[in-house]
Amino acid sequence: MTRFTSKLLYVIVIGIGHATLLFAQNRDSSKIAFGGFLDTYFAYDFDKPASRDRAYTTQPARHNEFNINLAFIETKLSGERVRGRLALQTGTSVNLNYAAEVNNRELAQLIQEAVAGFRLADNLWIDGCIYLSHLGLESWISRDNWTYTRSLCSDFSPFYQTGVKATLQASPQFTLQLHVLNGWQNLAETNTSKALGLQAAFTPSENFSLTYNNFFGNEQSDSLASRTRFFNDIVLKFALHPSVQIAGVFDLGLEEKPFGSGNSVWYTALLLGRFEATPSLAFISRFEYFSDQDQVIVKTGIPDGFQTFGASLTADVKVAPGTLWRAEVRMFNSKNHIFPTNNATAFSKDNAFIVSSITLSF
Repeated sequence: MTRFTSKLLYVIVIGIGHATLLFAQNRDSSKIAFGGFLDTYFAYDFDKPASRDRAYTTQPARHNEFNINLAFIETKLSGERVRGRLALQTGTSVNLNYAAEVNNRELAQLIQEAVAGFRLADNLWIDGCIYLSHLGLESWISRDNWTYTRSLCSDFSPFYQTGVKATLQASPQFTLQLHVLNGWQNLAETNTSKALGLQAAFTPSENFSLTYNNFFGNEQSDSLASRTRFFNDIVLKFALHPSVQIAGVFDLGLEEKPFGSGNSVWYTALLLGRFEATPSLAFISRFEYFSDQDQVIVKTGIPDGFQTFGASLTADVKVAPGTLWRAEVRMFNSKNHIFPTNNATAFSKDNAFIVSSITLSF
């Protein structure tokens, strides 16, 4: 552990005691709110995978099936000096996204967030435990995203993380975060190393934002030689018009190859466009590319790894307050035959599916 990390953890431990006292002193000014979310869907994959399990996306997870993508209940604490959130969840996307958890997976995947924080100074917050990832454009919660299904760059970067973060509001336009984490999307620690993450967000106006995120750490078990992973994520959003918005993402990851033979590289590019036809109707288009030839992140088990183009079109309808209906068609084309078909031993280079969803927030 570095001297900087040790100092940061020392500040956090001292601050937790300070926050406990502040909460006791300011309990009357703190507010507790309860809520929930339900995301139901039906998806049809034209490759008709024999197992009904779709490959390479966590959402939708199942073919030709009505199911729950994500459902959660939550309670939030908000105050002048303390804050927190506890959310419990279930759904087919949860089953897929937590598949790599090695310790009490069934229990671990029930916890979407369990995070507590306190304000150390007027413009500095410290938060810790299990919380949603700082990486990427898209949220784990579908209602918060432009498209119903998440992009490849989001599905193959962390949605949750365990650790502590310091958030500094340096100015109204600039926010800086520092994270000390167990690792790359894992609740239980898998080695003796800790990872670091950074976020720098610049929002000069409500029509433009630019964010840089990163992750730096070793994701190998202690029985293997350390291999540093360095992931970079750039997110750009801007409005051309009140009814027309554009978003772009470029990710670049590097991880040391075994035996000091250089770095494996993976990268992705994403472009989204959103047109709001009326206050209750919007259309969203998406174009994306993901390349991971060395299969650092996406395991295909065949030469040349994962090299895939994607496109989609989404219709987003606000049916009533708190209720969304979404319909989406999405297509992929890969360099290799990687997509499961109705023949358990045959694979396709192309994949297409449609999905319809109704979500309810309460």
